[in-house]
Amino acid sequence: MTTLTTGRPGRRASATRSGVAVVLRYFGMAVIIVYCLAPFYWMTVSAFRRPSDQFQLSALPRPWSTANFSAVFKPDVGFERALLNSLIVAGITTVITLVIGTVAAYALARLEFRFKNLVAAVIIATSMFPPISIVVPLLKLFTDIKWINTYQAMIVPSLSFALPLAVWYLASFFRQLPAELEQAAMIDGCTRGQAFRKVILPLAAPGVFTTAIITFIAAWNDFIIALSMVNKKDMQTATVAISRFTGAYGFDQPYGTQMAAGVVVTVPLVIAVLTFQRRIVAGLTAGGLK
Repeated sequence: MTTLTTGRPGRRASATRSGVAVVLRYFGMAVIIVYCLAPFYWMTVSAFRRPSDQFQLSALPRPWSTANFSAVFKPDVGFERALLNSLIVAGITTVITLVIGTVAAYALARLEFRFKNLVAAVIIATSMFPPISIVVPLLKLFTDIKWINTYQAMIVPSLSFALPLAVWYLASFFRQLPAELEQAAMIDGCTRGQAFRKVILPLAAPGVFTTAIITFIAAWNDFIIALSMVNKKDMQTATVAISRFTGAYGFDQPYGTQMAAGVVVTVPLVIAVLTFQRRIVAGLTAGGLK
């Protein structure tokens, strides 16, 4: 009887601590969600206000209006061209990063060669330079070789920042895969290249998808490089176009049209992340079952 009496307070205290931990956990998650989504929410609300109502503080537009979106897509604004430029730059950057980064990461994870650790250190060190520090040298170089106002002037600098992170992440992912899988494939007659393509690469699909998402978002959101290397309107990306946006309202600051353009630029990224996230989870589950 004494044992039961002394045990109950301990259980109650443990249950109380567990309940407090759960409450704190959910509270922390709610704070993070609100902190991250509040700017996007206010941007969306402002995008649907009338141009004359931009300084209202109501939680929802009164009345709702699509005038800002109409101003964004007027023919003389050229925002469609800016979106296409962003898609081209981000897409090509992502593809090149995946092709080169996957091969380089596999070499660092599986092959043994001299100065391997030094090479890995140099690769990750190159990603630590702030983009603004290389703008002036790149501007001088691209001017000399006549690359200003071209896609490669935006793609090549983006690669210099995307590739090191992709190599570092994918190398860590490849190291987690058992080396016995390749050895078994090579015993069955595959070369190392065939073992990589037919065995390792399919199992690494979740890591490749994650790398593709991160690279695409980084290239899509790039501003400093695109702003520095392009001065023609028909070559500017969406982020640069928003910063130079004047809309249809004279010399006033076009907050509403900039908010609408921001929504147009952000929504595809949200959709892409949600879509690829499901595929990544499915790939992880399939890899575990196999």
